[in-house]
Amino acid sequence: MQANDASNNSHHKAAAREESFGQLIGNVRSALMNRLEHEFAKQGSELNFTQYLVMKKLSTEVPMTATELARSISHDAGAMTRLLDRLTEKGYLRRLPHAQDRRALQIEITEAGREVWWRMSKSATTVMEMALRGISTADREKLTQTLKQIQATLQQEND
Repeated sequence: MQANDASNNSHHKAAAREESFGQLIGNVRSALMNRLEHEFAKQGSELNFTQYLVMKKLSTEVPMTATELARSISHDAGAMTRLLDRLTEKGYLRRLPHAQDRRALQIEITEAGREVWWRMSKSATTVMEMALRGISTADREKLTQTLKQIQATLQQEND
């Protein structure tokens, strides 16, 4: 009976560690999102974190379809259409006919969108530096390596 209790206790401790790790990653992501949105608002931008991700993706990559964009930021395709509509109405994005598929549209960032993105990226840099303040260069590098290793492991498991 005691061996069973020890096994259950060990299992609960492992589950608590896993939950704590996942919860910590989620909490850090939420805190970054909230701080970024706060900084965006301080500079007069009404864009949220997901809109920031869209602008970031489109500022660094070739035009892509709404489906490709949704997949690239792990966002719901239906919600992506509404998000793109709002950014298009603001003049930050435009939809163009797809060169290879007449039924599809490609999304690209406009010059006004690039200006907004530039301001947002400055705010993002400020937030990231604030988040890492007090952490040594060596610890930053170790954290980055560890997170990359976790990401690679998880991606391999999906393949």
